[in-house]
Amino acid sequence: MILDLRSDTVTQPTAAMREAMAAAPVGDDVFGDDPTINALQERVAAMAGKEAALIASSGTQTNLLALLSHCQRGEEYLVGQEYHTYRYEAGGAAVLGGIVPQPFEVDADGTLDLAAVEKRIKPDDPHFPITRLLALENTHTGKVIPQTYMQQARTLVDKHGLQLHLDGARIFNAVIATGSSLKELCEPFDSVSICFSKGLGTPIGSVLAGDRDFIARAHRWRKMLGGGMRQAGIVAAAMDYALEHHVERLADDHANALALAEGLSQLEGLRVEPAQTNMVYVNFESAEQAKKVSEHLRKHDIVVGTAQRMRLVTHLGIPATAIEQIVAAFRNALAQN
Repeated sequence: MILDLRSDTVTQPTAAMREAMAAAPVGDDVFGDDPTINALQERVAAMAGKEAALIASSGTQTNLLALLSHCQRGEEYLVGQEYHTYRYEAGGAAVLGGIVPQPFEVDADGTLDLAAVEKRIKPDDPHFPITRLLALENTHTGKVIPQTYMQQARTLVDKHGLQLHLDGARIFNAVIATGSSLKELCEPFDSVSICFSKGLGTPIGSVLAGDRDFIARAHRWRKMLGGGMRQAGIVAAAMDYALEHHVERLADDHANALALAEGLSQLEGLRVEPAQTNMVYVNFESAEQAKKVSEHLRKHDIVVGTAQRMRLVTHLGIPATAIEQIVAAFRNALAQN
């Protein structure tokens, strides 16, 4: 059995999920005729406390739809340097929408300094892009962002007439970690992107939620981007199955990450950051050491990255019984390197 800790995106659909996909009633979603998609969108909107929702192929696409729907050309969004919407989505908002990013350094807890953010909100002057949106994340690098901070961000955007978007790719991990409902965590935001192909284990699919007018704009953008997926009820069925069966089990991933962090922290030559959800960050003494450890682990069917600050992600493909095996493999790798 190969243990792949690079990301929770490597999860495979379970046999039961595949059965649900095969049995899904479908229709042409571009015509609005797919009953499984329509039902999923209504369900997620209700869970998030929003008026409407829209399915798309990926979290990158739902985030892009949100940015394009909130901002016009020449307007800007405020965002963290390390947030996915800025760093890991190929500049789509700028390239496709003419939207200007105003990035900020991300604090150690995953938040932005809201005082610094406020200073960068542009005045109404033709020299400047028009500030329109603040984009946040929850979770960020496995850290849960406190809801008190999100409410402070809401107060800030209301003060300046801005909108607030959440990249909630792993928002269900925050739900499990905090005991809060999805609706509670989404409440401060005008729009929320929720990815299902990470910890929830679907092979594809994300949902964007917001008010009806916003989702109508996003629907038009999705069409322009080629995002209409026709008989995609098979995708929605996997997502619906995940809501029923894979949300509560995220607690297992969190427990496994905690056990993994505790085990690795006992090894010399590593600095292990505390785990809050399903991510463990391991810091090596050098990039060369990290690469050699990665190569050693791969020979023993354990797949990890090669970065000096290495991210290890637990998911439904990493059973609790494998944690001791992973720690032992790290121990042996360090002894040889």
